Amino acid sequence: MRDFSKAVIECVPNFSEGRNMEIIKHITNEIEKVEGVRLLDVDPGKATNRTVVTFVGDPYDVIEAAFQAIKMAGHLIDMRNHTGEHPRMGATDVCPLIPISGITMEETVEFAKKLGKRVGEELGIPVYLYEYAATEAYRRNLADIRSGEYEALGNRIVKPEWKPDYGMAKMNEQSGATVIGARDFLIAYNVNLNTTSTRRANAVAFDIREKGRQVKDEKGKVVKDPKNGEPMWAPGLLKNVKAIGWYIEEYGVAQISINLTNMNVTPLHVVFDTAAERAAARGMRATGSELVGLVPLQAMLEAGRYFLQKQQRSVGVGDAELIRIAVKSMGLDELGPFDPKKKIIEYQLHDDSARKLVDMSLTKFALETSGESPAPGGGSIAAYCGVLGAALGTMVANLSAHKKGWDSRWEEFSRHADKGQTLMKELLHLVDEDTNAYNHIMAAFGLPKSTEEEKVVRKAAIDAATVYAIKIPFRTMELAFESFSLAKDMAEHGNPNCASDAGVGALCARAAVKGTYLNVITNAKSLQDNEEVKAILERSEKMNAACDLLEKEVWDIALSKMK
Repeated sequence: MRDFSKAVIECVPNFSEGRNMEIIKHITNEIEKVEGVRLLDVDPGKATNRTVVTFVGDPYDVIEAAFQAIKMAGHLIDMRNHTGEHPRMGATDVCPLIPISGITMEETVEFAKKLGKRVGEELGIPVYLYEYAATEAYRRNLADIRSGEYEALGNRIVKPEWKPDYGMAKMNEQSGATVIGARDFLIAYNVNLNTTSTRRANAVAFDIREKGRQVKDEKGKVVKDPKNGEPMWAPGLLKNVKAIGWYIEEYGVAQISINLTNMNVTPLHVVFDTAAERAAARGMRATGSELVGLVPLQAMLEAGRYFLQKQQRSVGVGDAELIRIAVKSMGLDELGPFDPKKKIIEYQLHDDSARKLVDMSLTKFALETSGESPAPGGGSIAAYCGVLGAALGTMVANLSAHKKGWDSRWEEFSRHADKGQTLMKELLHLVDEDTNAYNHIMAAFGLPKSTEEEKVVRKAAIDAATVYAIKIPFRTMELAFESFSLAKDMAEHGNPNCASDAGVGALCARAAVKGTYLNVITNAKSLQDNEEVKAILERSEKMNAACDLLEKEVWDIALSKMK
């Protein structure tokens, strides 16, 4: 049986209640009761009368939490009294599962089916499967399943083609029906317009959404396909985008409500810019936007780079700055503060203890190193020297990109700065990982060794931990060695006023290579016959020998620039 203990899936149920916080709290309490599940976000909307909840965890734990939440929602929410701007057909309107790591889409579909079967059989709530879990092609799209909403459900559910996948083909007056499925990561996103007109917001929505709009003749009559008699559609501009317009009384503006179903095909920033362009073409302005629920880090970083490139500015800046640029460019803070720690999924999952060294102040890091514990030690310090070397090269690249009179070269230096940021990120990770590798070795030495079998297990664990403790400083060597090319390019071609900074960067890179070389050969002493270790030692010897010449080359260039 497949082990899913290390797999992570996300669940984003939408509940048809956005005004009564007591009801919402009762529902989310059920989620938080399930051990192994982490509640990431609760996003209620008064005008839509709908709450989007996000949580993650082990697949088995997630579907248990989802079941309990659906059960509580069915008990507390009465659809007979529900009104709201957003389309809906059930107390738990939709409940998608999204694979995050360690699990395939096909496997996620099976968990969606397990959840759907249980909801249908135990709660008496009709369940439709959608997206990748759909049993029929015509049921894949959520909008098609939800057509007519709750008010039309009673008539539709008895039709053979709309028989639920689970549960009885009978109207559940209080709870309606629930749509459960497996899908790619969806970004729920609203663009704000300087109008109160739903009709005008819809016009922009029809312009950008993949489905587009119905074709009409000169008299405004819908044109039908002569082959099948169905209305003809003119496709919109953006693939994998669903959109409608609505008016939000809470904010006093109309919005384009967007579901972006594949950000790899149509990125978030393209959605915003296209909506803004089409709004402008219709005499309106996109004044900002808002994210409903969470967004992947990559979407924000790509947006930041995109808007910097439009300004002809270097993209080689840190993640925090890229996110800030994305937020300001798309007006994500117009309706309320945008907190990256709360809105970006990777930051919600971030384990602070895993990066305790790099999050310390310089003083605290130095004091931690100077203590009686052998870790952090030379490996972590060498890695940080590598970070500083890459950081200096990146600084020179960014200053060169903005140098007066060098405007035509901004892309050249932006590429160098972006490379430097990539080196810095991985080297920062290795600062802590070197200490973690040492802790793995200590844990292996602490295993029992009373019996022959325990001795064998202990030795295998020690060897595996030692190989890992060799690979970590070796990777630091590789990255620091790679940073010499950045230092050289910046010393030779960068802002001449910063040549000394490039020279110091090369000195830091040399310290990182030399320092981690000592770690590699020290840890490799007990594994001289290991083929993988032999290959690492051979490569390490070459880098150690070459780094002196590379550092001198950069040093000489830097000196020549200063004379």
